[in-house]
Amino acid sequence: MFLLLFKSLHIVGFVAWFAGLFYLVRMFVYHVEALAKPQPDRDILARQLNGMEWRVYRIILGPAVAVTWACGTVMLVEHGWEWLRGNGWMQAKLVLLALLTGYHYACKGIIRKLEVGEVPFTSFQFRLLNEVPTLFLVAIVLLAVYRNSFNVWYALAGIFGFALLLFAGAKLYKRSREGK
Repeated sequence: MFLLLFKSLHIVGFVAWFAGLFYLVRMFVYHVEALAKPQPDRDILARQLNGMEWRVYRIILGPAVAVTWACGTVMLVEHGWEWLRGNGWMQAKLVLLALLTGYHYACKGIIRKLEVGEVPFTSFQFRLLNEVPTLFLVAIVLLAVYRNSFNVWYALAGIFGFALLLFAGAKLYKRSREGK
């Protein structure tokens, strides 16, 4: 029962974490587009979006990351070191989670840059960056569900193929927007 409670909270945490990441980077797209608008719209929209970005980062993402990592750590401790050593899928998942956490903190740096009017990426590049959590989500869920029962190379090839589809979809969407 103890483990199920922490597993449930872990799931709630990562759902909120991913929702926050998807929303935050989408706001980056709007923020960059707002900075291209004439005054006074540019300053009004940029201020509003920056406030929203910080609220999402602090109020949604901060607690979601803490709950995800805390509950996941409790489950790892409960399972023990030997269990972790014998489960390559969990080791791979932890590497992906470390990378995702790096992405999370990189988003904080982007908020700071946008706050001072610095534009680190185009709106299209931010749209692509918004798909990065999707790739993490697919990979992490596949690892958690299939565990040690799948071929890593097929999984990597599938995720790479999925990434190519996301990129192609983003390019098609960009073309359709530019055609309007």
